[in-house]
Amino acid sequence: MPEPIAAWWARRQTSRGLAVPYPVGSYREAWASYPVLVRQYRPEHNSGVVLSQIPPAADVWLCWLCDAGHVFVATPDEQRHRPGRERRRSSWCPDCSELAKPRALPMRPPMAPAAVVRAQAAAVPGQTAWSDVADDRSTGGAVPAATTPLPRRRRSSSTGLPSTTPRVDAPPASGPAGEARPTRASRPTRASRPVCDKTPMLTTGTPFVSTCAPKPASAVEAELRAELSARLEFEPGLNAVRVGRPFFDHVEVWPDIVLSELRVAIEYDSTGRHGLEHVGHRETADRRKDAALRAAGWQVVRLRTGKLPSLGPHDLQLSGLTRQTVPRLLDELRAIRGPLLVDAYLRR
Repeated sequence: MPEPIAAWWARRQTSRGLAVPYPVGSYREAWASYPVLVRQYRPEHNSGVVLSQIPPAADVWLCWLCDAGHVFVATPDEQRHRPGRERRRSSWCPDCSELAKPRALPMRPPMAPAAVVRAQAAAVPGQTAWSDVADDRSTGGAVPAATTPLPRRRRSSSTGLPSTTPRVDAPPASGPAGEARPTRASRPTRASRPVCDKTPMLTTGTPFVSTCAPKPASAVEAELRAELSARLEFEPGLNAVRVGRPFFDHVEVWPDIVLSELRVAIEYDSTGRHGLEHVGHRETADRRKDAALRAAGWQVVRLRTGKLPSLGPHDLQLSGLTRQTVPRLLDELRAIRGPLLVDAYLRR
């Protein structure tokens, strides 16, 4: 029966008659085939005993720390016999496995038929459906009287002052078959537009490769990605993160750099050639994008240049891409996820 690491270590000290029953490095070769387990093991959570001092077949409870920061307990035998040795770094964590289960998105309620909508409109006193007016006109019948709308205050074309002359909207012109032409009020708005169906059915917060993401157009972003990749190990090619609510016409966002291991999105912001980028309504879109990422469990680091103000708690104000950009970015990543986790991905 498995026992805690402190009790197991004390029993081994008694049985072997040594203060250190297994020297450091005794089982280094045995654990070398499991690099993910070596990364997830933390001696500070296991009474200071390092992994190379524990036999792979030991019946002992050990604490493991996944790349997402979840601490869980498992025996060495349970960890070694999970399917596959080289898998996604957080796949062995029970919390991450539960979050990775596919969940069906809620479906929109079906729209009511046109006949039902027309009957409901006819039941409201004082309102007349324009489709009925068009039908009466096409058949030569009398047009039912409509209620007089309230007067609208509008500006006179000559004086520019507000006018109280009642303004009656004309009925929509009918088509050749008696169908009403679409008016400005009937045109689809941004909120009613359907979202893109090319986003895969993934759990909120999952990074992936999107076919809708625009191609990188900034040479500075490519240079920043190359310099960061030379210092930090992260999965290349990812360009999108699934979010929980629509962002414009998609349920995904496209950060400049996606660090899936740390669940951190990096954005490089500049005012552009004409000084119009990331200001005004575009700054509002950046704030919405950051809020969607944080709601999905991610953190955002924006590198703000050109005297752009910070938008979040982890943004860095820089003069441009210099030699100190990547070191400052790594320090900010340590402040977000901790030096123990970030340093584990540094390239030696």
